[in-house]
Amino acid sequence: MKTFNLVAGKAGRIVALCFRSLLLVSMLLSGYSSARAAAQTPQSAPRVSLGVRNAAIITVFQSIQQQTGYSFVYNTSDIDTERKVTLSAHDEVLESVLDRLFAGLDIAYTLRDKHIVLSRKASSPAAASAAHNGVSGTVKDDKGMPLVGATVLLKGTTIGVAVDLDGNFSLPQAKPGDVLEISLIGYTKQEIPVTGAVTSLAVVMHEDNEVLDAVVVTALGIKRKEKSLTYNVQEVAGSIVNTVKDANFMNSLSGKIAGLQINASASGAGGSTRVVMRGVKSLNGDNNALYVVDGIPLPSLRSKQTEGIYETPDGGDYEGIASINPEDIESMSVLTGATAAALYGSQGANGVILITTKRGEEGRVRVNYSNSTTFSSPFVMPKFQNTYGTDLNSPSMSWGEKLATPSSYDPKDFFQTGFDETNAIGITAGTKRNQTYFSAASVNTRGIIPNNVYNRYNFSLRNTTALVEDKLTLDLGASYMKQYSRNPLIQGIYHNPLIGVYLFPRGDDISKYQLYERYNPSLGYSEQFWGLEFINGVENPYWVVNREIFENNMQRYTFNATLKWDLFDWMSLTGRVRTDNMVMNYTRKIYASSNPLFASEYGNYLNHTSRHSNLYADALLSIDKSFWENAFSVQFNFGASLTDDRNALTGYEGHLAGIANKFTYNNIVSSDLNTLPMEENYHDQNQAIYATLQLGWKGMLYLDATFRNEWASQLAFTDQLNIFYPSVGLSAVISSMADLSKAGISFLKVRASYAEVGNPPQRFITGPNYAIKNGVITTQTYAPASHLRPERTKSFEVGMNAKFLGNRIWLDATYYDTNTYNQLFLYDAPPSTGYKQSYLNAGKVNNWGVEAVAGYNNTWGDFAWSTSFNFSLNRNKIRELVPEGTIDPVTGAEVSLPEVNMDYGGYRVKLRAGGSIGDFYVTGLKTDDQGQIYVDPNGGTVTIDPDTWIYAGNTDARYRMGWNNQFSWKGISLGVLVDARIGGRGVSVTQALMDRFGVSQASADAREAGGVRISEKQTISGVKEFYANSGDGMGMLSRYVYDMTNVRLRELTLGYDLPSSWFNDKLRATVSLVGRNLFMFYNKAPFDPEVTASTSTYYQNLDFFMQPSVRTIGFSVRLQF
Repeated sequence: MKTFNLVAGKAGRIVALCFRSLLLVSMLLSGYSSARAAAQTPQSAPRVSLGVRNAAIITVFQSIQQQTGYSFVYNTSDIDTERKVTLSAHDEVLESVLDRLFAGLDIAYTLRDKHIVLSRKASSPAAASAAHNGVSGTVKDDKGMPLVGATVLLKGTTIGVAVDLDGNFSLPQAKPGDVLEISLIGYTKQEIPVTGAVTSLAVVMHEDNEVLDAVVVTALGIKRKEKSLTYNVQEVAGSIVNTVKDANFMNSLSGKIAGLQINASASGAGGSTRVVMRGVKSLNGDNNALYVVDGIPLPSLRSKQTEGIYETPDGGDYEGIASINPEDIESMSVLTGATAAALYGSQGANGVILITTKRGEEGRVRVNYSNSTTFSSPFVMPKFQNTYGTDLNSPSMSWGEKLATPSSYDPKDFFQTGFDETNAIGITAGTKRNQTYFSAASVNTRGIIPNNVYNRYNFSLRNTTALVEDKLTLDLGASYMKQYSRNPLIQGIYHNPLIGVYLFPRGDDISKYQLYERYNPSLGYSEQFWGLEFINGVENPYWVVNREIFENNMQRYTFNATLKWDLFDWMSLTGRVRTDNMVMNYTRKIYASSNPLFASEYGNYLNHTSRHSNLYADALLSIDKSFWENAFSVQFNFGASLTDDRNALTGYEGHLAGIANKFTYNNIVSSDLNTLPMEENYHDQNQAIYATLQLGWKGMLYLDATFRNEWASQLAFTDQLNIFYPSVGLSAVISSMADLSKAGISFLKVRASYAEVGNPPQRFITGPNYAIKNGVITTQTYAPASHLRPERTKSFEVGMNAKFLGNRIWLDATYYDTNTYNQLFLYDAPPSTGYKQSYLNAGKVNNWGVEAVAGYNNTWGDFAWSTSFNFSLNRNKIRELVPEGTIDPVTGAEVSLPEVNMDYGGYRVKLRAGGSIGDFYVTGLKTDDQGQIYVDPNGGTVTIDPDTWIYAGNTDARYRMGWNNQFSWKGISLGVLVDARIGGRGVSVTQALMDRFGVSQASADAREAGGVRISEKQTISGVKEFYANSGDGMGMLSRYVYDMTNVRLRELTLGYDLPSSWFNDKLRATVSLVGRNLFMFYNKAPFDPEVTASTSTYYQNLDFFMQPSVRTIGFSVRLQF
């Protein structure tokens, strides 16, 4: 049992003091805030300040429009826009200004939505309607240029026209009471009511400030104008992950975000996902991104990942983010850079994905229902032969004679058609001051491997209430999730049915083994039926899926509360708390007669329960204030947070005693060495204070600075309990400094930033720890790491954001350079220290790269097209490990570590200075003095050279790209996503063993060709003898290295919005056909390069009978009531 004391004392007092200080500030300001609120004019009435003398009335119109956002609508023949007026107003209500402006003039005005409609006072509605002959006019921008391509529609109909080359339009069908919709991508849509007095319009459209001044969610849930950001943020709508659904919605982001590397786990539905941003930075720590929901970091809850072909992690394959209902997601912000994630300190080195969930909306009760039903089949598989039969001397192999009739055996027949059905319902309703959101969802999946099941059920409730004259906002939420999974298969030698399926001899009949067990009357129970021997006790594949059962039952419930106090219109105080609890029960049942490595003659049983609780609380004081007529702006935030993480695991494992297949604790042999009681506990705590400051000047220049100081319990017993993380950034909006419209540039910003972030340190290594087993205390073998430092990443980035041609075209590009220090190493300590091992901080890893996104969207009448292309590259380099002369401050020993090797048979991961994370080496065949493969002149055989490691390449891609297209026309929509990975190398042990057993197409082709070509000048005639050198598949892997380049049709959707008139305008319905992983344009590997057996740092691109990725085809239905 492991225990740990929390960091307390000074750090705890500092955080507590910060909380009390924030509360005191709010109390002191609350009285003044309340008193002032009573005297303030309601914010709903727009106010105007003017000072004109003998000026044309059109200039007054323009000034009012700029200050209020209201546009003037009038008949050009009725209004003399050059009429001179004199008017003065200071912070006056709009209607009062209009009354004085038109006093004594024959002009009447009406406020409708965001329009000021002008007409002559003498016009009577009846007469105007009778004389009305439609509407015509012009559509221009605010510089007087015609806006060709703008559309003018009668709202609620399909009647409309496009503006011509001169900006003119005519719509004779328009009549009083209609509303005109004028729209053009990149410009603010206008809705203008048709009145009897107006038959000619001069429409002036302005660039869409909501595009240029769009607000995005950043770290801690702080909202900022997109143009003010000094770092890269990529926004993603929630609909992006709900079009073609996956049980883990993160897989739906593949190919859609620049700089985001996503590898789905081979375990199938609901499995974890490897998400890496801007390259691998840590040699020993986690390299997966941090997830933050509504401003609160989530615990990863990621299961232990496999790190070798002989390893089978107990607990299944899961992660916390996979349990979220994607229909609850409103939007996501992807923070790939360190500056964007700096406020998360030791959790921010690997980038952050911010998720904003849905809340209730004002209005009547609205119901949204969605169904997604898909069917799946194996996508990428190796190629098999069916022309050569069983070897009579080795019945498990297919080295026999050529068959007169090709074998009908097809390994694909083992797989079943996968099925996934997702149903979700969301209900929202509310008043102006109270809104409620409720959702429920179910995911029911049957995998392509028989007896693989995944079910998940989600429920969530959220209520938002405005209190105390809308000064207080209380946001309460709760969620519950129940999940069940059975037999998630990844890869490896054990508990893997695919070895027997793929290697099954082609002259044999597999149907006799489908009845996988036979009753043994002398034993009184059924035994496994299997007559073949492959490698390491491979079993009947049908027995494996039905009699080696891995089950995981999980429940997770969360509660959260947010209270925001608007002290002034420029200051607020927010407090948040969230508790996240998970209970998981995992069982493994190995039936009698299974592989004796894992069970006695009666079986084996494992049962453990894990309980995890996470408490997060923070307080944030926010100031957003402008000065000097909005020329200077300040946004300041100061806060403190507490994260408390606890985990407790209890359970047992053991061989069964006298009753076969009775899986209960009372049937376990307690005295057996294989009986293992389990108990593990940990308790982590992180306390932090932080602040952000942004200074803006005239919407053109922005200066950012942040700091975070945190205390982590993992650093207890060290000489530095607190860690400081700073960042600074600068952005300049060039398009606000100079008129670039003549060059077609609507928006242009350049930015630069620097930040320092970290990776959480390893727990339990800084102080003395003693394990207790069978009542005996054992002394730890490593020296306490009293000088431990968390990994630290220093990052610099520069970039630009540009929009062209009225925002129809956009380009975002970023260059970054990061260095990660304080890597953690464990080395063999000198005996004089009294310890066997010691930890040491050293090393430096560099990543630099480029991220870019370019897009275009436009509308031509009823047809619209939106396209985006993202590109990223990353270059990784290990600058140093532990250089010569390094002194361990704990032991005083001199340490040198030029390289680190991790071996998996004939596959080696090598870390060395000058190399890259992901470099791997393989074994090959012996060569002669000329470098040619050595062939024994007597037997004509080759020999494996186990002592020579050949550099095979790096597992990481050189480039990643994605091209996303969305087309729509009269209710029909088409979505196409193509993505590509260029470069990287991988190894297939599966192919090596298939060659050895004679079941691969390559082995058949070699027999047909009369030998195996081993070089340009050498051919081996003994095909069977040559492939026998692969041994257990790890012998000569140099022949099984593949290029991981692949280009695929990732997603395809075809949808249709059913006419609402079919349902009396009471229902909106969309039906779609969906597909994922439909086909490869290019792929040379015998497995899917984008699927991984492990979401950890290493063990990538190594295929050992890995479950194939799947092609999914299906349909979806969306209904809105």
